[in-house]
Amino acid sequence: MTPEDVYQLTLVALAAVLAPLLVTTVRRFAIPSVVLEITFGIILGPQVLDLIQPTGLVDGLSTLGLSMLMFLAGYELKLDTIRGRPLTLASISWGMSVALAAIVGVVVHFVAGGHGEIVIPLALTTTALGTLLPVLRDAGVLRSPLGRYAMALGSIGEFGPIVLVALLLTGADTAQSVLVLAIFGLFVLGAARLANRPWGERVVSFIGKGLQSSSQLPIRLTLLFMLVLAAMANRLGIDVLLGAFAAGVVVRIPAAKYDDEEDESDASSIFGFKLEGIGFGMLVPIFFVVSGTRIDLGSLFANPTTLLAVPGFLLLMLVVRAIPTFLCYRKALGRTQRRALAVMSATGLPLIVVITTIAVDNGYISSADAAAMVAAGMLSVVILPAVSIALLGRVREARPIEPGAGL
Repeated sequence: MTPEDVYQLTLVALAAVLAPLLVTTVRRFAIPSVVLEITFGIILGPQVLDLIQPTGLVDGLSTLGLSMLMFLAGYELKLDTIRGRPLTLASISWGMSVALAAIVGVVVHFVAGGHGEIVIPLALTTTALGTLLPVLRDAGVLRSPLGRYAMALGSIGEFGPIVLVALLLTGADTAQSVLVLAIFGLFVLGAARLANRPWGERVVSFIGKGLQSSSQLPIRLTLLFMLVLAAMANRLGIDVLLGAFAAGVVVRIPAAKYDDEEDESDASSIFGFKLEGIGFGMLVPIFFVVSGTRIDLGSLFANPTTLLAVPGFLLLMLVVRAIPTFLCYRKALGRTQRRALAVMSATGLPLIVVITTIAVDNGYISSADAAAMVAAGMLSVVILPAVSIALLGRVREARPIEPGAGL
């Protein structure tokens, strides 16, 4: 580690600390911490102060932070909570969004050409589950039917795009990628099944005792498992993000058996808190700050057409995600709640950052287009959750699901 690495990492850490402090100070405006982290990255990066370069140790930790972000996204996927009707409706809604996004891709192909025809539609199908959770908690509906529907919608809105990234942005043959994904999926399902076997549960219980010791064995094993699956995914020719996401899903399965959200002293809750501490407390903020340093702010403002693309992309996010959501849940929720859920579904900053980072690195889109998409994503997490909270303020409890109601 060189003195320059230490200097740049210190600035990144400073930005990561200032972001949540400012969020607490200006709570009235409900600005997500991730927006400020990216903003600080822009200010400290080559475009403004030129104090941080996304290279060396900083870049390596950013890559690890991205993997941890995907792992935590998988860990948040609570299958026992969203299975059944919530998962079915979320899948149908996302499928409709993919169809609309494909139409956008065709238009982009004939109007602009290039690889934007893949990247732009892919980014439009995302939903930021991490952004939805605090909104649902603040509105007091996390445990209501509306909360379960939102959790399912956000989970599919993260899982689906990650799979599509592995299929479409790796540069590999599509048929080969599908085959490899199927093999990888069988491996993941096998690992999850083994964790549910009686002897697997005993192993999990034994390992869990290490949470209270200095060895922190469960945390070490979890990080190792995440890196192993990411490495396997890379060796198989698919994106490492899918491996990290799958690791989170598998780890969540045995952990969920001991999960008790009401008891913070519960072993699984402690385990989750420690993982989030490593992820959101250290590695993930580094990824977002460094991502900010990569945003080509000069190109964004140099071309009026690119600047106009920001509100245009935000509008497309609403069309592609919000309209299918509003239509799919017409028999499950009241009109006001459907509006709130539809608006929530269009928030998508974290995965938009991920997708544009991969796309720019592989030459699929220009840095200016990536900057416009990220800017639209930033607006989505600032504006849309506030609109959802305002709508939910009119309804205190979700309308019960009518037995036998159709889709």
